[in-house]
Amino acid sequence: MTTISSATRSIEFGGGQPTAVVGERINPTGKSRLTQALLNGNFDYIANEAKRQVAAGATVLDVNVGAPGIDELAALRRAVEVVSSVVDVPLCIDSSSPDALGAALAVYKGKALVNSVTGEAHSLERVLPLVKAHGAAVVGITQDDTGVPCSVEDRVAIAHRIVTACAKAGIPSEDVVIDCACLAVSADPTAAAVTLESVRQVTRDLGVSTILGSSNVSFGLPGRRAINAHFLAMTIGAGLSAAIVDPTVPEVMNAIFISDLLAGRDEFAQRYLPYYRATNPPKPA
Repeated sequence: MTTISSATRSIEFGGGQPTAVVGERINPTGKSRLTQALLNGNFDYIANEAKRQVAAGATVLDVNVGAPGIDELAALRRAVEVVSSVVDVPLCIDSSSPDALGAALAVYKGKALVNSVTGEAHSLERVLPLVKAHGAAVVGITQDDTGVPCSVEDRVAIAHRIVTACAKAGIPSEDVVIDCACLAVSADPTAAAVTLESVRQVTRDLGVSTILGSSNVSFGLPGRRAINAHFLAMTIGAGLSAAIVDPTVPEVMNAIFISDLLAGRDEFAQRYLPYYRATNPPKPA
């Protein structure tokens, strides 16, 4: 089980706990308005996105500011400060730049989730010391210098390599969260099945928490929201601990709450019933 925290609130996921909902909307990839806000130094836009996602049910927020023309180190540090000032959920600090990660971790008041390392030696060597120094948890993506493997065996092997490297760096297994990666089924019909089995085996054999973004699976296909929601339900059934999603999409949140209920992660429907009542108000007589 993994624990992360803000200055005032902690959450636990993995080990049969409810699925952590990691809001993905503070990421400029494919978002022109967010990119422009960052270029303009408009952090009110980011604050509003943070509040909107938490109101929709996010229990963690991913914060990524990487885009051309942006001073990522300064922008990530500022974004972390701003988001932390307007919401109380823990943050997933997301960057491929160790310098930007270090700057953001230095101002974060809590135990962050760092996103991410891969199985590549240079990634592990540069990022794990930061994770250890700041007492953070870390996402490890099952990818190496050849990319994301096509087989379950190779993805699990990379996951094992990451967990081992973390242990050598003094990072306990409960602070390691493995992302088994998801490729598009439009390009590879076995992509979803490989990811699902990888999640099962990592959960069972390595005993660490897992995380995944479900949106890649539907790339290039119509009806993406429905595909993503169905795949998300399947990953939770396979043992997924945390989902990187857009919490403002009703199909996604329905999938998470219902899947947690059916997977035995929501005793006596204590989470599902309030969610259902809030999203399905009584109709006037």
